[in-house]
Amino acid sequence: AARDGLGEALARLLMLSKRCPFPDVREKSEAILSGVQELGIRIPRPLGHGPSRFIPEKETIQVGNEDATMHTLFADSFATLGRLDNVTLVMVFHPQYLESFLKTQHYLLQMDGPLPLHYRHYIGIMAAARHQCSYLVNLHVNDFLHVGGDPKWLNGLENAPQKLQNLGELNKMLAHRPWLITKEHIEQLLKTEENSWSLAELIHAVVLLTHYHSLASFTFGCGISPEIDCEGGHTFRPPSVSNYCICDITNGYHGVDEIHASPAGSIPVSSTESVCEVEALMEKMKQLQECRDEEEASQEEMATRFEREKRESMFVCSSEDEESAATRDVSRHFEDTSYGYKDFSRHGMHVPTFRVQDYSWEDHGYSLVNRLYPDVGQLLDEKFHIAYNLTYNTMAMHKDVDTSMLRRAIWNYIHCMFGIRYDDYDYGEINQLLDRSFKVYIKTVVCTPEKTTKRMYDSFWRQFEHSEKVHVNLLLVEARMQAELLYALRAITRYMT
Repeated sequence: AARDGLGEALARLLMLSKRCPFPDVREKSEAILSGVQELGIRIPRPLGHGPSRFIPEKETIQVGNEDATMHTLFADSFATLGRLDNVTLVMVFHPQYLESFLKTQHYLLQMDGPLPLHYRHYIGIMAAARHQCSYLVNLHVNDFLHVGGDPKWLNGLENAPQKLQNLGELNKMLAHRPWLITKEHIEQLLKTEENSWSLAELIHAVVLLTHYHSLASFTFGCGISPEIDCEGGHTFRPPSVSNYCICDITNGYHGVDEIHASPAGSIPVSSTESVCEVEALMEKMKQLQECRDEEEASQEEMATRFEREKRESMFVCSSEDEESAATRDVSRHFEDTSYGYKDFSRHGMHVPTFRVQDYSWEDHGYSLVNRLYPDVGQLLDEKFHIAYNLTYNTMAMHKDVDTSMLRRAIWNYIHCMFGIRYDDYDYGEINQLLDRSFKVYIKTVVCTPEKTTKRMYDSFWRQFEHSEKVHVNLLLVEARMQAELLYALRAITRYMT
């Protein structure tokens, strides 16, 4: 039994070393483990799905096969975090965005700022827990302890300082119903005597909360698997007595190709049918562009179309809309576990439309963040712009395609779900470009990410590459983060004035 346990520990070590971007480390690990096998210690065969449960591992970018740009990103991430996490291994489909993301996250967590390091990781835990994202919670529990955080705080939010407990209300509203945040909520945090927050601290906390709410969306939307060294991140089968060798691990063979060949619950679809979907979408884009060129709707008609789309978004819901109960391990990090997403116009409530020309990121939010937490406004602005403008001018098998209309429809649909309106946008385009299965996926990932399923991921844009679906998730992440920030920063601005 002891020898078997050693074999499993060594197999885990090799799987972790396989993630190291430095070739000499990988080679030394393989040499050590080959020597161990010669001593008669059996190495069990790993079973796993790679960094994503939705994307076959053979279709992700393997460490060791990356280009020079990706290698630099891997090396920087490894040096900063001490690991290559699964988010990075999926996000690297889009290196330009990943570089901006890693730079922003590093600044928020490790560079000089208003909040102490252990507070930053604890706020990350609080935010991720609101969406029951045990993946992110586990990562930040380890980081929290590593920077000297008090283990007692991890027993439950009630064991954390009152100052952090006071942040719980803002955390839940930002995560689920940001349109309800008022300047009174801000005032309560800034004027609670010995447990009060400074404006700079609050800005730092708000950016961290919105960052981890949206990162939870990415985690669930891309089906990110638990880390190798976390619970559920690896499973082993007994060593093969015949042709199994250690190179199976180093070459990434996990024995699960058959799982991805015909995923349970996926919808079989002919390639002809999928190609037709792509062609139809491109034709709609062409027709909408022609209509734009010919005539422009009146302001009254544009406002009507926004209200119609906002109302219709309430009725977009998943057919797999089961309640997912938070586990004790995660739910202890936040209060009021029954509080969740509710459409803003339900139960007779009327939330005034948030008009971007009255308060926008570019004209108002950016300068407020940069004034109170220098450089972060610039980092966020760069990240928003990269996600919004990122394009390879491709759609599935088609090249030289202008996708700006489609990207804007996705971004504005998310903001519409949050009650945010752009006066210069024709919301009639959304129904033309985004079909129902895609809307279900978008709303689930943005509003209740913990309910995202592989079936939802598979059912939209069936002929598109996985990299294109990850690209969609980057749009969802940044549009959601900006929407949350707009409501919080507007409330802070109203408090200050």
